[in-house]
Amino acid sequence: MRASGVEVTLGGRKVVDGVDLHADPGEVVALVGPNGAGKSTLLAALAGDLPTPGRIEIAGRELRSYKKADLARERAVLPQRSALSFPFTAGEVVRMGRAPWAGRPEAAEDDEAVAEAMRRTEVTGFAARPFQALSGGEQARVALARVLAQRTPLLLLDEPTAALDLRHQELVLMVARERAGAGAAVVVVLHDLGLAAAYADRVSVLAAGRVRAEGRPAEVFTEELLTEVYQHDVEVLPHPRTGTPLVVPRRP
Repeated sequence: MRASGVEVTLGGRKVVDGVDLHADPGEVVALVGPNGAGKSTLLAALAGDLPTPGRIEIAGRELRSYKKADLARERAVLPQRSALSFPFTAGEVVRMGRAPWAGRPEAAEDDEAVAEAMRRTEVTGFAARPFQALSGGEQARVALARVLAQRTPLLLLDEPTAALDLRHQELVLMVARERAGAGAAVVVVLHDLGLAAAYADRVSVLAAGRVRAEGRPAEVFTEELLTEVYQHDVEVLPHPRTGTPLVVPRRP
């Protein structure tokens, strides 16, 4: 996936302003930044859900040229919230991820793809439960399982760890790394800078709709930049075992 000059204007305000971004097969790219930086809006534009005058290519083909069904076989999108109007079970929600493959030879993989996605996100045990009856964290994992079951070469994940406990935050990012290891490109919006540093190959730091820095977490996560971007004094310390950056706020 490659994007250049991405702009999005909402309500007369430019929320994303001239962003360039790429995610290659085999890597995890994290979008980080404060609230209102434009991360989720940028992800929606990359998914084709918001118009932009910029150029976005997925699998070497311009995004505008895709029909919806074809695009759904190239990229899967996890939004921040998953709202359902009907009482579907968790298993039925995950199976929705296979809809783009209906009537194609890949549909033979439906059962396997659904079972594997539910196993990997640890939601198999409540497959028969109504989605609306699940906790927020359980719903988030079911929604991720739907994305995984879609089996696309590009994953766009918007704050997939927001409603999760520590164990499942780690699980989600390990799954993202596994998908990248299998050849997918993963773009993920994260608020937790520690998770971004531990699991992302590259990070893009956004502020006021623009990319302030891009590169490996160890290069980008500096005290000066993060203090300025988040408008709060921070310390960046090396993890005692892995050496990856740990970002902590300075407290009196």
